[in-house]
Amino acid sequence: MASITTILILVILFSLSAAGARTKQSINGHDGMFVSPLVANDGICKSMVETQGYVCEEHTVLYTVTTQDGYILSLQRIPVGRSGKKPDKPPVLLQHGLIVDAVTWLINSPEESLAFILADSGFDVWLANTRGTNYSRGHTSLSPNDPAYWDWSWDELVTYDLPASFQYVHNQTGQKLHYVGHSLGTLIAFAAFSQAKLLNILRSAALLCPIAYLGQIPSPLARSIAETYIAEDLYSLGFNEFDPRGEVVIKLLEVICSEPGNNCADLLTAFTGQNCCLNSSKADVFLNHEPQSTATKNIIHLSQMIRGGTIAMYDYGGEDENNIHYRQPTPPVYNVSSIPNDLPLFLSYGGQDILSGVKDVQTLLDSLVDHDADKLVVQYREDYAHADFILGVNAKQVVYDPLMAFFELQ
Repeated sequence: MASITTILILVILFSLSAAGARTKQSINGHDGMFVSPLVANDGICKSMVETQGYVCEEHTVLYTVTTQDGYILSLQRIPVGRSGKKPDKPPVLLQHGLIVDAVTWLINSPEESLAFILADSGFDVWLANTRGTNYSRGHTSLSPNDPAYWDWSWDELVTYDLPASFQYVHNQTGQKLHYVGHSLGTLIAFAAFSQAKLLNILRSAALLCPIAYLGQIPSPLARSIAETYIAEDLYSLGFNEFDPRGEVVIKLLEVICSEPGNNCADLLTAFTGQNCCLNSSKADVFLNHEPQSTATKNIIHLSQMIRGGTIAMYDYGGEDENNIHYRQPTPPVYNVSSIPNDLPLFLSYGGQDILSGVKDVQTLLDSLVDHDADKLVVQYREDYAHADFILGVNAKQVVYDPLMAFFELQ
């Protein structure tokens, strides 16, 4: 028998399905391309970087960072620190997590934000924004109003977005690059590296809140979303864009949060864990930019990982459909243990993180048991939760200084 939660969710979905998913407008760009109006009129450089006294370059429509499947991505570059001195260290590409964008690397003060700290330390800093986020909503032929625009999961980020960003930075700088990923930014890196992608232009990777497995995820909210098949129901009713600020998702969260054991008085804590070290005065800045949309199909894929406990490609729901896409009845698995043992990796995780949980990280570390000991650095912070790694006021001393020391050795 269906639970009361499931019944309420279905009632909400059917009552709202006639309205369709809330979408954002795009405008026509060069050669008929669809370009985010936010990029056309303003950008992360103007709103978040130049205001802090840094030089910043927007790399988007003008330079056309376009994936092979037509998505136009936005990259920001901080080529020098506040001193204006030419960088004497390699490029670093920063990749954000789920339902946020590159702004998350810039919210704290220059003394506390990783992007600024790297620039001031002599690195050539590049900020990536995945498809569907506010500054990467362009496409060569599709608008975000088109259902086909949202027909992707993190598989496509592995296949298209990450390689496009990597290759663009490499082409612009002529150098191999360091990579920093947070949360979903680590998952797509693990998947890509397991397929031997990007290794020829990569120096090393620092992966914060590493996610490869989600089968033991501690977050009650994330598990509720997966176990009640909310994303699948949304998708079947035509809600292809998962908009955390949209009416549908807000109402669904209200139902989930009413369930015993789901305390949503503080949604950030409910989703990410008890963060120790956030600056509460930056909450308004964060909420001005985040959370942002992703594809509902992407949420389905992550839900499949929670239910199945594996790191595999998107499951199309049956042997026939999987055979069409993969020529096999089940989705192919990303084999993390196939990541080259000599690839320099820096992994940092926290004891209070309920998304990148300690047990799932241990499963990941077990997969890397044969990694060269001198090429794998593992850092554990008992007091840190998911958001502390990008927004913690003491993250420079706790995480970023060791991370940069690691880069210096590679």
